[in-house]
Amino acid sequence: MRVTFHGVRGSTPCHSTEISRYGGNTSCVSVAIPGHDPLLFDMGTGLRYFGATQPHDGIFRGTCLVSHLHWDHTQGLPFFTPMLKPGAELDVYGPTQEDGRTVADVFEATIRPPLFPIGIDMFPGKFRFHDVADDEFRVGDVKVTSRIVPHVGATVGYRLDWNGRSVAYISDHQQPFDGSFRATDGALDIVRGVDLLIHDSQYTQDEFAAKYNWGHCTVEYAVWLAVHAKVKTLVLFHHDPTRSDDALDALNACSSRAGSLAGVEVVTAREGLVIDL
Repeated sequence: MRVTFHGVRGSTPCHSTEISRYGGNTSCVSVAIPGHDPLLFDMGTGLRYFGATQPHDGIFRGTCLVSHLHWDHTQGLPFFTPMLKPGAELDVYGPTQEDGRTVADVFEATIRPPLFPIGIDMFPGKFRFHDVADDEFRVGDVKVTSRIVPHVGATVGYRLDWNGRSVAYISDHQQPFDGSFRATDGALDIVRGVDLLIHDSQYTQDEFAAKYNWGHCTVEYAVWLAVHAKVKTLVLFHHDPTRSDDALDALNACSSRAGSLAGVEVVTAREGLVIDL
């Protein structure tokens, strides 16, 4: 498995010289597996840069596992250029909405005028939408486990298992409102013992105190979860758009030390980071 980070920010894309080393695009991670079409986690603005590396002649095939349908996780889809050619195909998995709408319903309602110049049905490539909750399914011979996790609105985390290797992805994860360290059974199902956990780390403890119900967690919580679940490597992800490179360096230094004391490697996500499993 080769895991590549194309967008690592949360909430909104950002740009300045202060964030140039870690990058300002929103959530998008690709997983390359020998003999398989590409797998993706989320379709934030980083998707555009992944798309630039893919075939543009209609032969593209891929699968995207969407954690939830907030803008920062979906706004790259209309700019995914491989889908501008007939013959291209993308399977999109995402959570069933709490009001009963399907993933297809939401994309059809949001990628259309007046919110976007054209409707999603006007793209030359073919989209296939699939709804998931607490499920297990296969993409080729990759086992995919999805579990509902706490956030704001319908949200899932994913786990991939292939050839004895495993990756878990929980981009947005609501820490208990009181700041304590507890996790739902669903979250533990997908992170327990994985080789690589990509996890929300949007807030410092001071920020969480002011935004405790905004659907995210602290860096400390992400490290605790990785240690508690016996994860091998934790990647801190979904950085706050206000977080500078220097601030991320400082958080990385502290979290790496804390993780190493408990036997967990801790890495801070940046655009272009590649991890081979």
